[in-house]
Amino acid sequence: MPRPGAPAPSRRGHRVFTAGECHRRMRARRPVTLTAASTVAVLGATAVAARTLIARQAAIARRRIGKPLGEQALDADRVWRRKKHPGEPVELLLLGDSIAAGLGAGHRRDTLGARLAKGISREAVRPVRLRTAAVVGSETSALAAQLAQLPGDYRADVAVIVVGGNDVTHRVPANRAAGQLEEAIGILRSRGMPVVVGTCPDLGTLRAVPQPLRTLASRSSRQLAAAQARAAHRAGARVVGLARAVGPVFAERPDEMFSVDRFHPSALGYRRTADALLPAVLAALPTARGEQASSANP
Repeated sequence: MPRPGAPAPSRRGHRVFTAGECHRRMRARRPVTLTAASTVAVLGATAVAARTLIARQAAIARRRIGKPLGEQALDADRVWRRKKHPGEPVELLLLGDSIAAGLGAGHRRDTLGARLAKGISREAVRPVRLRTAAVVGSETSALAAQLAQLPGDYRADVAVIVVGGNDVTHRVPANRAAGQLEEAIGILRSRGMPVVVGTCPDLGTLRAVPQPLRTLASRSSRQLAAAQARAAHRAGARVVGLARAVGPVFAERPDEMFSVDRFHPSALGYRRTADALLPAVLAALPTARGEQASSANP
């Protein structure tokens, strides 16, 4: 027999709790339930607060940067030569965003395309015809349209792609942008054009962007750059990591490296960027290098 006051077993042998015991057990579980619910509420509130902070900082950055340069880069497309170099021009194609287009340069000779063209002409001892298909404000998804606008019979001796900053600011997933880059490289390679990719610059160097948004932008841009590098290598392109090549000098000397909007490179910034890209561009021109070697050693 059960002891006096103990709950009686059920007909099936299971223990039956009294109302008092049930109440005590519910009170024992309540702190755990309340603690979990409180944690979820705090995390939710923190996430909302973080999103609000980031949105406010993005608005601040947009106001600080503004559009003092407009949305149209200088037209630098022409034949660039040094001392009337002989021979057929090297065909240089620039694709991508405002950096590839040269927004921020005060003179067309200071754009990225012109800087690269002059460097190729100097080293290859040949004139260089620059064609800029890059468009200010482009994301990686715009590369397909830029390629579609080229004449059907156009063939560049080397194509340079610089893109990614707008993908970061518009929160395009890195894998999606990298896939679009790989497709564009594939089209160029299928037409017999060698490709050099300058990966996404480090947006953490932008002093106009407040913290912690700047740190998040730096992390996102580096993640995109890594994804771009993998995609470009798969597609057969040469890769130059701009965050590593020029990021430190942009971070150390922002007043010199950035233009008046503190977002796009200045003339000196484009010079540094072109210097970082030029070795890979020259390496993609074996014919030009071979001709230079022959002329130097008759």
